[in-house]
Amino acid sequence: MTWDRWWLFAVTVFLVSGTPGPNMLHVMTRSVRHGFARAIWAMAGCMSAVLLALAASAAGVGAVLLASPHLFAALRYAGAAYLAWLGIKAWRGAGKGAAGMGPAVPVAAGAPALTLYRDALFTGLSNPKLILFAAALFPQFIAQKSGWAPQFAILTATFVVIETGWYIAYAAGGRRLAGWLASPRRQRLFDRATGSLFFLFGAGLIAARA
Repeated sequence: MTWDRWWLFAVTVFLVSGTPGPNMLHVMTRSVRHGFARAIWAMAGCMSAVLLALAASAAGVGAVLLASPHLFAALRYAGAAYLAWLGIKAWRGAGKGAAGMGPAVPVAAGAPALTLYRDALFTGLSNPKLILFAAALFPQFIAQKSGWAPQFAILTATFVVIETGWYIAYAAGGRRLAGWLASPRRQRLFDRATGSLFFLFGAGLIAARA
C-alpha cells in the first residue's frame, strides 16, 4: 500500500465519518446530558461497534449478508426498530432531563458507565450496512501484491483514529450546547429534534436497499 493510497483512504474516511449519523448524534446527546467525561463511555461503545463491523467484514460476514437477503433484511428491521425506540424515548422525555435524551444543566447525575457503553454499542450495531460499507471500502485500498493483514491493520488503525477524533468533536460541541439548552423550552425542542433524527435514520434503514 503506497502513501498516496493511504492518504486517499484517510481523506475518504474523514469525510464519511464526519457526516452526522446515529453514532455521532448519540455521542453528542450523551455529552449534553451527562458531560464530556462520561460521554467517553458512549464513544467506547460506538467504537466497539465499528471494530466489530470491521472484524466481521474481514471475516467475510459482509459477503454472507449479501448472499442472504432475508438475514440482512431481518438485521436491518431490527436496527430500524432500535433507532425508532430511541426516537420515541427522546420524544417521551422531551424537556424532562433524566427521563429523556435531553440535557439537564448543570450536568445530570451520571448514568452507570456500563449503561452508557451498552446503549452506544447497540446504537452502533443498529446499522448492518456498516459491515457492507467496510467490506466495500477496504479492498479498494489494499494492494494485492503486499501482505493483506498488515495493510488491514493500518487501515483499521487509521479508521479508529479519525472516527475517535470526530467523536471528540461532536462531544465537545454537545457540551457547548448545554448552556444554551438551560431553557426548558429549548430542551424540549432539542429532544424532539434528536428524536426526529433517530426516526429518520431508522426510516432510512428501512427505505435503503441492501
